[in-house]
Amino acid sequence: MSTRAAPGGTSRVAAPTRREQILREAARLFAERGFHGVGVDEIGAAVGISGPGLYRHFAGKDAMLAELLVGISERLLEGGRARVEASAGDPDTLLAALVDGHIDFALDDRPLITLHDRELDRLRDDDRHRVRQLQRQYVELWVATVRDLHPATPESEARAAVHAVFGLLNSTPHLGSGLPGRGATEALLRRLAHGAFGALGVPGA
Repeated sequence: MSTRAAPGGTSRVAAPTRREQILREAARLFAERGFHGVGVDEIGAAVGISGPGLYRHFAGKDAMLAELLVGISERLLEGGRARVEASAGDPDTLLAALVDGHIDFALDDRPLITLHDRELDRLRDDDRHRVRQLQRQYVELWVATVRDLHPATPESEARAAVHAVFGLLNSTPHLGSGLPGRGATEALLRRLAHGAFGALGVPGA
């Protein structure tokens, strides 16, 4: 969703564009029914336009899926890089910001987590390669931060810890109605993530 400058110089969240509405509903429907279980007409109906009208915005379902999965990978990496710049070289501040940013993703974009798990192999080779490339860069940003905090930790172990924490945070689509309220869930995920990384500094952990 885009932002705009509001009177007084502050920023506000703008209403979603038609493309954003289409992508949001496509992600929800693909996650609920599977990519092949959803027709263009259903996506159009969800946003109040005819199925053929979608083709003014996207070439087809494949294009929607590619934009969803490449787009979220790009946003995660861009957000991570912005947090690196904002942290002013403080690894504790940076790790906290990275964890909080990924928690927001895990709670707000659960359909995209499901899509990635189920439908990544449906992307064209170049789109799938792009997603993997972006993901590797995002992981390495975390690995560098973890090793700044725990310099005695081997790189391979730090990378394994990062992937384990991603698995923990990205489990939100599988929790169903078991999630507590937003604030309580954020706090729980934050404790679990930082506890996992903290264990790297505990001998024998």
